[in-house]
Amino acid sequence: MAERRDPASSQGEPAAPAADMYPRKILEYMEGFLISKTVFTSCELGVFDVLLAAERPLSAEEISQAVGASVDGTQRLLAACTGLQLLNTQWEDGQAFYSNTEQSRVFLTRSSPLSLYQSIQYSSRTIYLCWHYLTDAVREGRNQYEKAFGVSSKDLFQALYRSDEEMVKFMHLMNSIWNICGKDVVTAFDLTPFEVVCDLGGCSGALAKQCTLAYPKCTVTIFDLPKVVRVSREHFVSAADQRIGFREGDFFKDSLPAADLFILARILHDWTDERCIELLCRIYKACKPGGGVLLVEALLNEDGSGPLTAQLYSLNMLVQTEGRERTGAQYAALLAASGFTNIQHRLTGKIYDAVLGHKAT
Repeated sequence: MAERRDPASSQGEPAAPAADMYPRKILEYMEGFLISKTVFTSCELGVFDVLLAAERPLSAEEISQAVGASVDGTQRLLAACTGLQLLNTQWEDGQAFYSNTEQSRVFLTRSSPLSLYQSIQYSSRTIYLCWHYLTDAVREGRNQYEKAFGVSSKDLFQALYRSDEEMVKFMHLMNSIWNICGKDVVTAFDLTPFEVVCDLGGCSGALAKQCTLAYPKCTVTIFDLPKVVRVSREHFVSAADQRIGFREGDFFKDSLPAADLFILARILHDWTDERCIELLCRIYKACKPGGGVLLVEALLNEDGSGPLTAQLYSLNMLVQTEGRERTGAQYAALLAASGFTNIQHRLTGKIYDAVLGHKAT
């Protein structure tokens, strides 16, 4: 018997959707920014900090008074945070009392060693504003700092560090990321043979600290712009960090210190392939024979199919920088073009992965 065909489909028209079809995923995506802003606002108002300090569940009225907000608005915000599983709610005599979940206590309170508070502030006040111009970034193929903040983006880090306040916010962002992910990336490979380490663009020194914790014999020199070094010394790296030192300079212009290992963490994704090779060639010359270079980046799958986080980060690189996220093979090609051999990559199972290249003896 001949198969019956839908007349519409035989004419190239799309088949009618199922009667019970519901665009759940699309609606979730449409409203994703509502979730982000709920988290941003709760942190900015200090909701999680107030609950931590109280050491007991609080009512919406108590929280609203502590953060200086309306009771009605606070009630709605707390309800949303409960729905997002950021707060616990218990009821007594018909009144709700709120407390932090364990994740919120560890990652959303300012005083926690693993706090993401500063990272959230940077996302809210800088990245979120840049993403308002994502359509323009896609059309034009360039970052949107000029539209978002009225500053020229010809010099990328002049735009990123357009004020001391903005620079400190960025350094806090990096600090919070490496406090959470740093150990995984510096132990993805055994770096014990590399005792003299240079962390290029080492910023707040958080990754340098993770390196000295993991490898007791190594010393780390943080190489960064003079104003970054000044702030890092003042706010992030103390005299107790005896195996961490500093050297001021621009890694594209100034001479690099000799080292067994150079670390570039979230550096190459800022730049075009041409600029990456330019920098890697400079590193190759400064690297001691038998030494290496460790790249720390969010690696895309080789076919570009994911992970989603890296795909979204690559869009963020378009909005904010000159660069992009890449696959392990693409980073290997950049390293090989600069003279490095025996190139391997390791996935950590978290946001950032590791690529290690070697310089022949």
